[in-house]
Amino acid sequence: MSNVTYQVLPGGTLSGSVRVPGDKSISHRAVMLASLADGISEVRGFLTGEDCLCTMKAFRAMGVRIDQLAPTHLRVHGVGLHGLREPPHALDLGNSGTSMRLMTGLLVAQSFPTTLVGDESLSRRPMRRIVEPLLQMGARIETTPRNTAPLRILPAAGLKGIRYRSPVASAQVKSGILLAGLYAEGHTEVLEPEASRDHTERMLRAFGAEVEAEPGRAALQGGQKLRAADIDVPADVSSAAFFLVGAAIVPGAELLLTDVGINPTRTGVIEILRRMGAHIELRNPRHFGGEPVADLYVRGGALHGIEIGHELVAAAIDEFPALFVAAACARGETVVTGAAELRVKESDRIQAMCDGLQALGVSALARPDGARISGGRLLGGTVDSEGDHRIAMSFAIAGLRAEQPIRILDCANVNTSFPGFAELAAGAGLGLRVQE
Repeated sequence: MSNVTYQVLPGGTLSGSVRVPGDKSISHRAVMLASLADGISEVRGFLTGEDCLCTMKAFRAMGVRIDQLAPTHLRVHGVGLHGLREPPHALDLGNSGTSMRLMTGLLVAQSFPTTLVGDESLSRRPMRRIVEPLLQMGARIETTPRNTAPLRILPAAGLKGIRYRSPVASAQVKSGILLAGLYAEGHTEVLEPEASRDHTERMLRAFGAEVEAEPGRAALQGGQKLRAADIDVPADVSSAAFFLVGAAIVPGAELLLTDVGINPTRTGVIEILRRMGAHIELRNPRHFGGEPVADLYVRGGALHGIEIGHELVAAAIDEFPALFVAAACARGETVVTGAAELRVKESDRIQAMCDGLQALGVSALARPDGARISGGRLLGGTVDSEGDHRIAMSFAIAGLRAEQPIRILDCANVNTSFPGFAELAAGAGLGLRVQE
């Protein structure tokens, strides 16, 4: 599967109206909480990317009936917090760090053992950050000597709530602890150095739980039950980011992105692009369930380099590969700091993006916690996505400003988060061809 290559012709523009697929973070959580709720829930707008399908298959393996009424419409027959059954085999979560970290939190409270495995990339990603607080709660988890997957989760005598001060702002860590906290005795509280995305807190409330939440803090009381709920999943702002950047870097481009989730913990990409001079309007604001949604209108123009500090990082962590492309197309220098988290994603995204930009003729200097990028001419050439979906899509969008063709290697994993990306981008005006 790793031999998928993107060939991108230089130039072009984006135009028209585009609806990107459903939000990945919300799709994962909808399946998880609907499975643990009492009653039948319906999920509309579910993302059919491979990551979310891994979550769905895992819960089916634990006895949850999930009917796929249409590709993006699920009916989940919840089994309650204590109704999961021991799976007949290890749960393979593919490339999905969200699945592994969140499911570790809810599985430590079950009465049966489970093993979580993933692909080569996921098996390199750090799991100590979620394992450590769960061990403090009384969980029993075995990892490799490097604190990576496979994770062997054993039944525990009983979990106790903790007050945990997380060293990193991570929605995955926070969410895993909160899910364990549903089963724990007493109060569970997570404090973070910056606010991370709050989809778990919002969705727990949608399923009837009481959650205390404010920027940088979330807490709940153990012993609560979840009640079935219907969830509408908005379009994923992380997927929309490629089109936001693509339209913003081409003078004269005009694009409308519909039904995009604009949760304030996720809109860092809009704020950063606006600071760089991009014209982005939020139109028709409304709500899908507990999540704010709007249509995003983007008009292309000249961007300028800026300094992006740690205060903006958590709200744009997944969008930085695309933002590196915006920086390469901007006048002057862009400096990113406080983003060391990018080094432990599906790839080392700081190094992979800087290597790729250099291959296209751009001055990009990697730093331990960010990068220094000097805007200039994007020439063309071959870049290696290192199997990282967001790296692949970012360099595809770079073709809009390139002077020569761009060849992007190892693009199969785009399907983990954005099935249909190539067709949607080509339909909007990108000269993209897929070679297998």
